[in-house]
Amino acid sequence: MGSQVSVDTGGGLHVVVVGGGFGGIAAASQLQALNIPFMMVDMKDSFHHNVAALRASVESGFAKKTFISYAETYKENFRQGLVVEINMKNQTVQLEDGEVLPFSHLILATGSTGPFPGKFNRVSSQQVAIQAYEDMVKQVQRSQFITVVGGGSAGVEMAAEIKTEYPEKEVTLIHSQMALADKELLPCVRQEVKEILLRKGVQLLLSERVSNLEELPVNEYREYIKVQTDKGTEVATNLVIVCNGIKINSSAYRSAFESRLASSGAVRVNEYLQVEGCSNVYAIGDCADVKEPKMAYHAGLHASIAVANIISSMKQRPLKAYKPGGLTFLLSMGRNDGVGQISGYYVGRLMVRLAKSRDLFVSTSWKTMRRSPP
Repeated sequence: MGSQVSVDTGGGLHVVVVGGGFGGIAAASQLQALNIPFMMVDMKDSFHHNVAALRASVESGFAKKTFISYAETYKENFRQGLVVEINMKNQTVQLEDGEVLPFSHLILATGSTGPFPGKFNRVSSQQVAIQAYEDMVKQVQRSQFITVVGGGSAGVEMAAEIKTEYPEKEVTLIHSQMALADKELLPCVRQEVKEILLRKGVQLLLSERVSNLEELPVNEYREYIKVQTDKGTEVATNLVIVCNGIKINSSAYRSAFESRLASSGAVRVNEYLQVEGCSNVYAIGDCADVKEPKMAYHAGLHASIAVANIISSMKQRPLKAYKPGGLTFLLSMGRNDGVGQISGYYVGRLMVRLAKSRDLFVSTSWKTMRRSPP
């Protein structure tokens, strides 16, 4: 799609994008470039490049690179607010403050939520959000013993970031499974993740589940915290960081599309990423029920398909199907290390370090929003 393909829509086209994560900004930026009337809604005032959230938790001054103001890019096409209702009959989206946004087409890009620091999901200003990460850095700096709960991709990256920045700290990673990282990854990639962590000196407690998590203070330094597992292991620590329990953000659309939700809370979509039975509603990114891992990279691909299909539907042209490809998944294990796979093939440390580990794709998001990083 060229940058100024103004679409003649006979005045009836107005797209509302709900959610300003990776899929949301990709869609909004394309709509903006095409001069298509749109409104993007998010409860924060800034995009959060959460791929770099874990580094922002250990390296002071990094957080400000991970939040990008929506209003500076999208001007009057952005509203900060919480969506409380989607009315399909009237084709409107209602915000908590009472404002009603009409749409001809709707793109749901509500993403997923999870524990801080991996995700930052609350109504907030950029300043407050950045400060939350700077405070987290201080908690990490104060702690000599740190326990990371959860050994999926966020947990292993968190443990590696801490050990890279503060090699003298003692880090224990507790994971309920035997193999680390995501189950969609090649076994050799998962094995390499384990070897990198051991090389960095992370203590691994595998096939054990934390049994007293509800009682533990999280993200806060304490002189003594006792972590217990279901196998009877006890770990004395100063800081507990939880990196598990990602959930789909479905509250904005749950009542409107109750009958079209998968058990995860994601919306069922057809091959064109249209919500089942609603040709003018698209779901992209984590909230779309597509059989592939939930990743920023996929959200961007979905956004391009949704925008192209909105234009094609207005021009009565055939729609484009989304086909998940071979898995591309890069794990950054601190700024000097990493492992992953591209289109299903193993890639090692050098490649991942060049592609992701050094800046965690931060510059890509600034480019998408046409701003320059601080």
